[in-house]
Amino acid sequence: MEPAAVELAVRELELPEAVYKTCPWEPRDLVATGLRQWLRCCGAALADDQVIGMPSRAVDEAWHGFILCTRRYADFCERAYGRFLHHHPEGAEPSGAEPADTSGQLGRTVVAWSLVAQPGEKCVLWDLDSRLGLADPWGIPAPRVAEIEARLRKTTGRL
Repeated sequence: MEPAAVELAVRELELPEAVYKTCPWEPRDLVATGLRQWLRCCGAALADDQVIGMPSRAVDEAWHGFILCTRRYADFCERAYGRFLHHHPEGAEPSGAEPADTSGQLGRTVVAWSLVAQPGEKCVLWDLDSRLGLADPWGIPAPRVAEIEARLRKTTGRL
């Protein structure tokens, strides 16, 4: 899969109203930004055969809405990734798979972001739920993101 194909597919993606049926939080533009960033991270993870974690309940709900638009979602996956991106919620992993290591998966999401972020682009995924005022926000604490980014800089010189 080509990173440029993922970028193009995400940029051209039209998100229908149905995506937001279970995602009532506003502003929608912020949720859409989070979903697009998540889909870009998924491309990097798939390219490295990694499983990443979902850091935002709002984005998770929008992703569920997108998945329910089955033809549109399948077409997007084919354009972006060259294959279908399956969703395996915690506790519903494929048979034979290890149980989810949520902390490790969230850490890999930060790594995936480092691979797809444009220069100067801020990731909204880490604190999106708090910014939207969700009662039980998900997220990745800023110190944890900073720790992972510091390790990446040290080992790869990236970021």
